[in-house]
Amino acid sequence: MTRNQLSEKVIGLCIEIHRTLGPGLLESAYEECLCYELSKAELKFERQKPIPVKYKEVNLDCGYRIDVLVEDSLLIELKSVERVLPIHEAQILTYMKLSDIRLGLLINFNVTLLTKGIKRFVNNFND
Repeated sequence: MTRNQLSEKVIGLCIEIHRTLGPGLLESAYEECLCYELSKAELKFERQKPIPVKYKEVNLDCGYRIDVLVEDSLLIELKSVERVLPIHEAQILTYMKLSDIRLGLLINFNVTLLTKGIKRFVNNFND
């Protein structure tokens, strides 16, 4: 499965979750549901994966975590906020850079139509 196909699959799962639950829940509830759906779809994932901060020659454990990493190639950052702010976008781009992941989805479940809450990011830092 290509990264694009994988992201389409994950977006479909998130749309199903949103149709079932709607907006207004905590981010952790949507994360739990997404992990359930990923398991059912037999996709490999890691939840709350630690990301070390690489500073010069040292890896520092600063407590940063990827919400969900799917198939070692798709970083998912979940939100349940009134609106996505530039800091949320900077966060996912930084996580992608630190973990050397090329594709990321920022998904805000606190919207009436989930397609309006999805932003796709491509890591071009190493090109």
